[in-house]
Amino acid sequence: MAEIRFRKIAVDEINVFYREAGAKDAPVLLLLHGFPSASHMFRDLIPQLANQFRVIAPDLPGFGQSDMPDRAIFRYTFENISRVMGRFTDAIGLERFAIYVFDYGAPTGFRLALRHPERITAIISQNGNAYVEGLSEGWDPIREYWRDPSDANRTALRSFLSPETTVWQYTHGVADVAAVSPDGYSLDNFYLARPGADEVQLDLFSDYRSNVALYPEFQAYSRKHQPPFLAIWGKNDPFFLPAGAEALRRDMPQADVRFLDTGHFALETHCREIATAIRAFLPRPN
Repeated sequence: MAEIRFRKIAVDEINVFYREAGAKDAPVLLLLHGFPSASHMFRDLIPQLANQFRVIAPDLPGFGQSDMPDRAIFRYTFENISRVMGRFTDAIGLERFAIYVFDYGAPTGFRLALRHPERITAIISQNGNAYVEGLSEGWDPIREYWRDPSDANRTALRSFLSPETTVWQYTHGVADVAAVSPDGYSLDNFYLARPGADEVQLDLFSDYRSNVALYPEFQAYSRKHQPPFLAIWGKNDPFFLPAGAEALRRDMPQADVRFLDTGHFALETHCREIATAIRAFLPRPN
């Protein structure tokens, strides 16, 4: 089994933590996590892919083991996060790579593709949305904050940051909750409880509307470049609906769209199935 290395690198004075495994000359797969998690969500996936790929999984700024700069010096927007991730790929010498995008990783990764389409060899979306029909009613409190960014509406969103909500995100739509390890949601809750983390996450809730505004650009990129695309989604996700994955075929008729009988954090219950699909989907090393 391939060894995993745990590293940090300075990117614009932000220390970015990342996990790395696999041969240096193997095809690269960049794993981009979502809310409220970090690269630890890929802890079981990386060993299943590292014999075929160079797998790299960073923690986004403000998440996990990466720095969480003060909001006075770093504005927490998806544009800024994606730019840090773009410079991260430069700093570690990535020239061409596939991306695995989940949740917040989707608008981050899609921005990388918009800026440098020539670098992206393939896209794997696991509940990573780019279509309005993929947004469920679960977004309604956040939409209300977009419409009226009042203190009251910001405060209302704090329920999304509670330990109980994190556990619910992991277990909703899962047939057997005993299959979900407490390690993932417990670590997420630890990171969410850090001083200042709540305001960072509320800022990102506010800025998520910028991702929705970019959906037409993401879709135009797909139509123009037709990247090899695998969508493998938990069909019971309370936030990102199957319609968001099915809509991909409008712009990429060749997209491989599959659904698993699980929830948002599909890797917690279906890691083996997702790893098998990725190994079959991505080109093998020469």
